[in-house]
Amino acid sequence: MAKAKYNRVLIKINGEALAGEAGWGIDVPTVEAIAAQIHRVHDLEVQVAIVIGAGNIWRGVNGLSRGMERATADYMGMLATVINTLALQDALERNGLATRAQTAIEMRAVAEPYIRRRAIAHLEKGRVVIFGAGTGNPYFTTDTAAALRAMEIDADAVLKATKVDGVYDKDPMINADARRFDRMTYIEALNMGVKVMDSTALSLCMDNDLPIIVFKLAEQNSIERVVCGEPIGTLVSR
Repeated sequence: MAKAKYNRVLIKINGEALAGEAGWGIDVPTVEAIAAQIHRVHDLEVQVAIVIGAGNIWRGVNGLSRGMERATADYMGMLATVINTLALQDALERNGLATRAQTAIEMRAVAEPYIRRRAIAHLEKGRVVIFGAGTGNPYFTTDTAAALRAMEIDADAVLKATKVDGVYDKDPMINADARRFDRMTYIEALNMGVKVMDSTALSLCMDNDLPIIVFKLAEQNSIERVVCGEPIGTLVSR
């Protein structure tokens, strides 16, 4: 069996990843495939926490473009992340994993309220913890929530699962000459304005020396390979 490089990780998954090829909503086979990947990582005795976005259900920018108040659009996005949290929790439990969902906005009928010490206790007991509802505050992205929660639980790294196989100097989907980076510093990422994470999340990670690994979720066993230290994707660090 492969040996894990990290003891505790926080995986940031974009909401669009749950939509599969449809690009919208929740595709159950896709969510089950993600759950199976996470189970393999858990089998390596790695403690796993997860933050999920909401882009497959709601994007706040769409509301803003139609005159919606920013705070309202952001709260709608937070609630949408809870839907994704429950979908992934269900898939993980059907895959045989013990889980806990915690939300920054209290909704006790479906999840625990976020309590840092309780989250750490769950991880130490081998449960996968999924954090929903972002930070609980408007004007902050789920990237920032991922960076914040990773630091609060003392994670070894943030693993950002995306649609592309790393960080590029420009969008590789529309630029054939885009250049991919194997490694870069926080300052380089901030100065270049690359789409790793938003600047708030990047600054939080930089200030606390928390490495970020950006990789393509759809590649076979990608999460397990990253956790085991295989050089796929892009490492952003000091």
